[in-house]
Amino acid sequence: MTLEEQVMAGMKDAMKSKDEALLRGLRAIKAEIIKAKTEPGANGQVSAEGELKLLQKLVKQRKDSLEIFQQQNRPDLAQKEQEEIAVIEKFLPKQLEGEELRRIIADIITATGATGPQDMGKVMGAATKQLAGQADGKAVAALVKELLAAQS
Repeated sequence: MTLEEQVMAGMKDAMKSKDEALLRGLRAIKAEIIKAKTEPGANGQVSAEGELKLLQKLVKQRKDSLEIFQQQNRPDLAQKEQEEIAVIEKFLPKQLEGEELRRIIADIITATGATGPQDMGKVMGAATKQLAGQADGKAVAALVKELLAAQS
């Protein structure tokens, strides 16, 4: 079942149960899928990798908005963003965190032969490919920087 089919089925259920937050999140995903399908060269299709990037982009946008709303003391708008983030994250793979993520990045540093902060680009390139969709980019960058600084 494609992401679009899952979203459509979820939208029907959300409408029946009158779950406004779920419906809002699913509509956002559907709109982004339609937009991606109509881009030049897409041929009306979105690859699994494209779907993953699309979902990550949606979560990142909402997290950025959430941060702004919290700074501006707008709990009503922040609540809506949190609800949509929860809906979108259901379609993403389990996120790596903590020691597991630290171990994987340490292995990548060893595999790339990185010796210090000057090799951050090389490590980030490999980490981005290996951890696509499994970890937040900011968290990966922070850990890479920390581990490379510890080596020098």
